[in-house]
Amino acid sequence: VKSNEEEEDDVKELCGKERHRSSRMLLNSSLLEKLEYGPAPEADAAANAWIQQHGGKFGLFINNQFLHPEGREYSETKNPARDTVLAQIIEGHPVEDVNLAVASAKAAFPAWSALPGYERAKYLYAIARQMQKHKRLLSVVESLDNGKSFRETRDADVPLCIRHFYYHAGWAQLMDTELKDWKAIGVVAQVIPWNFPLLMLAWKIAPAIAMGNTIVLKPAPSTRLSAMLFAEICMEAGLPPGVVNILPGGNDLGFNLVNHEDVDKAAFTGSTGVGRLLRQSTAGSGKKLSLELGGKSPFIVFDDADLDSTVEGLVDAIWYNQGQVCCAGSRLLVQESVAQRVIEKIKRRMNNLRVGDSLDKCIDMGALVNEMQLQRVTHYVDLARKEGASVYQTPVQLPEKGLFFPPTMIYDVQTTSPCVVDEIFGPVLTVLTFRGPKEAVELANNTAFGLASSVWTETLSKALDVAFQIKAGVVWVNSHNMFDAASGFGGYKESGFGRESGKEGLYEYMKLKWQKSVKLTFTDEQKAAPWGDSPAPIPFFPEGAKNEVFDGDRLKVNRTTKLYIGGAQVRPDQDHSRVIYGKTGIRCGEVGWANRKDIRNAVEAAHAAAPGWGKRAAFNRAQILYYVAENLDARFEEFAQRIAQQTGESIEEARKEVTQSIERLFYWAAFTDKYGGHVQETPLYGATVCITESVGVVGIACPDEKPLLGFVSLFAPAIVRGNAVIIIPSESSPLSATDLYQVLETSDVPGGVVNIVTGDRDPLIKVLAQHMDVDAVWYFGTAIGSHHVEKLSSCNLKRTFVNYGEPRDWVDPTQGASFEFLYHATQLKNIWMPAGV
Repeated sequence: VKSNEEEEDDVKELCGKERHRSSRMLLNSSLLEKLEYGPAPEADAAANAWIQQHGGKFGLFINNQFLHPEGREYSETKNPARDTVLAQIIEGHPVEDVNLAVASAKAAFPAWSALPGYERAKYLYAIARQMQKHKRLLSVVESLDNGKSFRETRDADVPLCIRHFYYHAGWAQLMDTELKDWKAIGVVAQVIPWNFPLLMLAWKIAPAIAMGNTIVLKPAPSTRLSAMLFAEICMEAGLPPGVVNILPGGNDLGFNLVNHEDVDKAAFTGSTGVGRLLRQSTAGSGKKLSLELGGKSPFIVFDDADLDSTVEGLVDAIWYNQGQVCCAGSRLLVQESVAQRVIEKIKRRMNNLRVGDSLDKCIDMGALVNEMQLQRVTHYVDLARKEGASVYQTPVQLPEKGLFFPPTMIYDVQTTSPCVVDEIFGPVLTVLTFRGPKEAVELANNTAFGLASSVWTETLSKALDVAFQIKAGVVWVNSHNMFDAASGFGGYKESGFGRESGKEGLYEYMKLKWQKSVKLTFTDEQKAAPWGDSPAPIPFFPEGAKNEVFDGDRLKVNRTTKLYIGGAQVRPDQDHSRVIYGKTGIRCGEVGWANRKDIRNAVEAAHAAAPGWGKRAAFNRAQILYYVAENLDARFEEFAQRIAQQTGESIEEARKEVTQSIERLFYWAAFTDKYGGHVQETPLYGATVCITESVGVVGIACPDEKPLLGFVSLFAPAIVRGNAVIIIPSESSPLSATDLYQVLETSDVPGGVVNIVTGDRDPLIKVLAQHMDVDAVWYFGTAIGSHHVEKLSSCNLKRTFVNYGEPRDWVDPTQGASFEFLYHATQLKNIWMPAGV
């Protein structure tokens, strides 16, 4: 007699055999080929009820009220997947409503910024909790408004929004202790795009209000509904009036908002072209600016990658959100040996992609956001066909209504094709091949952008080697499009500057406590006045000057200091020089006078030196800087005499400056191997590593005051972090810098790491600001000079560090040796490395 347990085992075995037989019959039939996914629509009743609760109309959200001023126009917000009108949303007046919203934020700022961090943390926590309670509604509204898949909004966008408010609630709590040297900036203008309306809102608002700022946010014209819903959530959470203001409107409104005189900081996410215009319009105003701009991210596949997993990763990289992602993996770079296999696998996978209504939970891809975007994507694909490229598209029946475009792959295409070079911002993948890692890196970096990248290989050492070489702010290993509030996101090159998320993102919304607000305006005449142009120097002997050509009875040898470029002393291109007279009229010496060609030569030397210098061990760079300090100390009295001679200071004060300069060299040498990065605490099973990289080639214009200390305080933090510099010394007292030539030469500083170019500060820094191969410019001069430097830097969106004409106490370590210099000397790269077998 069998036990009950034995009888159950027999039944299970019999059922298993039946299931196996049924499965074999199913596989041998053609039924699977005929099966189709049925629709699984998410209900939109709650979203429609919320819209109707407002009468189908939404106004300005200012001071915790929805306002409908008289005389305003309303625009239709449409569902791009169904081509139906969702609601009417007001068009804010570009002057009156901007003034009203900014005034509301300005009035709220004193009380909000004065709140203890714990109190602000409770508000952010409340917002996160309310968003969780309305998660389904937020997901549906976002999907309806943008056209993206409901599965994406439900499973990715909205949870990440909530995560941001929880994460930054923690930083609000910790600000008073962990960021005790920093304070809120003031009123922040934030302009966000249409591809991730709610997520971009959370990325920007959460860190800004956590640090004590108040906000005026302008959503994109095509996607405003989720911002209106978020406004109501803020009221539910009890956020004080004026802390968050939401201002719908057009381009003129956004431009006026960013440039409003009472706005202290502007944050923009959008196209590179608009970012360049905002850099120009805010130049010299004193506003802090962060730009998260376009991308053309490489998706690099090596022949040892798990190709099936890689193809699945590629689907998420390029067809997530219809390819309307700034970091989409739109450039597939695949090793030649597996290129054809990968292309065939992609085609098979594309054949199974489903395109349809955004609320259908069975679709893979929804609609493009608006008609203009559909036309743009269509234009690039048509252009690729005309160029002779191969174009493969998913054989899917697109819905009759709505703005749909099939997933597309373009191969057999040239590297110079517009579809390879330009950011299409749609579901279009281009394919290029490479032979080895070196060529892969060259192709990856062959772009004006530098936002993100992914590397696919089973060899970790290869993945890291390539990740270190790619010029991008984020690199994913065997993954793509992974984000978290704890990990910074932002670009290199023309993908912008500044970071979103992580501790690094907080600095975009703070300033050092010693810094006062700078708000500058210039007339059109002042902006148009000649700047950065000066004639070559001519012989000049001022009245009362003393030309001490004798040392006792001995006639001194005539000497003119040359330029220092590429580790050698060189004559200026046009053989001009200028006599330097001290404050007492004594002739101190003569320096070479550089021009545009000398700057060109210095930039070339810096570019040649930068890669090797940046790859040196941090300990080695530290030893070299200590050696500079040692050799400067050996000539202590000589440098003190030179400072006193040029500036007219007492010898005691001059000696203090030399002492402070040596101390500052020691300070920055100590930081050489202590600011390399850290591990981010993201939910990833693996490691998300934030590394600090050099910016590259940095042009520096020194202040007139403190000719040695100011010079050292600027070049030292730049080179210790691996940058190469072209530095313009104090215009009035340059000999303290030129005397350093021999110190640098005898301290093992490699040629080209420090290039010293003497001459008129503004004409030389103008050339550096305009130079397309200069990555950053630091300028300590006049207010109008700061305006021109920031404006000219927009040519390649180089980073700037200017003083807006405000003096700085170089002796005070909080002003002359703070974290601010490290911030400007580095850019952060986050490398995501999943673990598992």
